[in-house]
This record gives sequence, C-alpha cells and structure tokens, in this order.
Amino acid sequence: MAFELPDLPYAHDALASKGMSAETLEYHHDKHHNAYATKTTDLVKGSAWEGKSIDEIVKGTFDASSVTQSGLFDNASQYWNHCQFWEMMSPGDSKMPSELEKAINESFGSTDKFMDEFKAKGAGQFGSGWVWLVKDSDGSLKVTNTANGINPLCYNQTALLGCDVWEHAYYIDHRNARPAYLDNFLNELVNWENVASRM
Repeated sequence: MAFELPDLPYAHDALASKGMSAETLEYHHDKHHNAYATKTTDLVKGSAWEGKSIDEIVKGTFDASSVTQSGLFDNASQYWNHCQFWEMMSPGDSKMPSELEKAINESFGSTDKFMDEFKAKGAGQFGSGWVWLVKDSDGSLKVTNTANGINPLCYNQTALLGCDVWEHAYYIDHRNARPAYLDNFLNELVNWENVASRM
C-alpha cells in the first residue's frame, strides 16, 4: 500500500499574497511532505503495519515512554500532520463560524486569548514541532504543542488546527521570525470553516 502525496487544495502561489510564498510550498509540500510519504511507504512494506491506515500506524507506533520515536512513527506522523496542514489553510477570506467562536470563548475566555496562547505555545516550542488547537476527550478545547512529528492522535485528541513550527515551514518567508509566522498564520492563512468542521 502506497501513501500518496495529496495534491494541494490550491495552487502553489495561491497563498503568496497572504504571506506564504510559492517557493515555500514547493519545498514544503513537494519535497518535505513527499519525502514523508515515500519513506512511510517504504518502511511499511513487508512489516506488520502493511495494509493498516495511517491513523492506525501513527497510534500503534507511538511510544509514550520514550523521547525518541521510531523512524516509521516519525515519517508516518509527519505524513499525517501535513495532510491536515494544507487543508487547514485557505487562499480565500475565512471567517470563524459562530459555533467555533462560541466554543473558543467558552474554553479560553475570548478569541484573542486563544490566539495569544496559540502563538505563545508555538513560539515556545523548543526546536522542531507543532502547535495545536485540540478537542480533548472531555469535549473541552485546549492549545498544546508537540515535539517533532508527535500529534494529537497520540493522545486520543481531535486536531482542530495545527501549525507546523519546523524551520522549513517558515524560513523562506520569515527567516528566523517564528512569532511573525505564527501571527500571519492565524490572521491570514487559517481556513476557519475547516477548523469548525473538525469539531
């Protein structure tokens, strides 16, 4: 079973006016994400994970007791993360649906407080990783950050919004200014309708 690189849901240059260049997407999607797809496919061949879904592989290979994960987990989780990431952005104007805004206000006090926490967790993630808005098992919304490729699936949480804070996600457009990248992501790039649909 091959894990295919999904097509972007928009043209490579569709986000350029909103702060994410075609060059970034050519490297990030066409090279980085494609490498995760290829390596996951290769590592699964002939293993006990052959024929399993990507969700099953991510959950089944995650080792909560170890800082270091297996090569299969690292590649499979990053494949999954990026499949979500492209869908979470939009070239169009996106407004936060009322049901999502209500849930965020109930959990964080306001959308501004949520965005402040999201940006702080993303900027504070040491090294490579992700920052997430998740729906926890009790139904509450939380902001979390994860190292490397670890994602909310590993903790039985639903990923509503994720932002890649590996340097390859922002260095072409923002150099080392991760906070500026996060601010731009939330204010210009997020597909809030997609986030709400994950509730």
